Amino acid sequence: MGLEVIGAGLGRTGTMSLKLALEKLGHGPCYHMIEAMKRPAHDAVWQVASDGGPVDWDRLFGGFRSAVDWPAAAFWPVLIERYPRARVILTTRDPESWFRSISRTIFPLVLSQPEPSQADHRRMVRSVIVRNTFENRTDDQGFVLDVFRRNTERALAEVPAERLLHYRLGDGWEPLCAFLGAAVPDAPFPHVNDTAAFRRAEGLG
Repeated sequence: MGLEVIGAGLGRTGTMSLKLALEKLGHGPCYHMIEAMKRPAHDAVWQVASDGGPVDWDRLFGGFRSAVDWPAAAFWPVLIERYPRARVILTTRDPESWFRSISRTIFPLVLSQPEPSQADHRRMVRSVIVRNTFENRTDDQGFVLDVFRRNTERALAEVPAERLLHYRLGDGWEPLCAFLGAAVPDAPFPHVNDTAAFRRAEGLG
């Protein structure tokens, strides 16, 4: 089938809400970190990708029509070449707000000691996010914010305009539906996995 929609936005930019929205609009199932967590065999594949090795993307994404959030978002430059007909959604939000969110959710979670059963998954996540994306500098706010800004600038510069939607957290159905050629659903736009919900779900207090 191949991916129809690729997310270029980093985690904590509304990617879980976008996943649910894409599935509502018929572009699902949508691959997201939550899907990777359900598939332990994928950890080794993402680790290979993180280490610069070859990946059979068609096999990895078999059955999925879209992919957003990490780990896929770390490889969007590769994926948009592998799937040249896929549309690209760059999710962004206010950088300072994003930094506060990721500093209270993803960073403390991935840097904590995992349960033994989660060790391989946590190792992969650390490789993709902490090592490769943020160069082991998650405690350096200026650097982390620069990574966020550079990812946005790169997507805007490298993805052809006709393939790209620059989607900001809170934009709702209209720009997304217009971009995908879909009717606006008669339902509220999904709003899930905010900082408080993430922390509760992961036992972060």
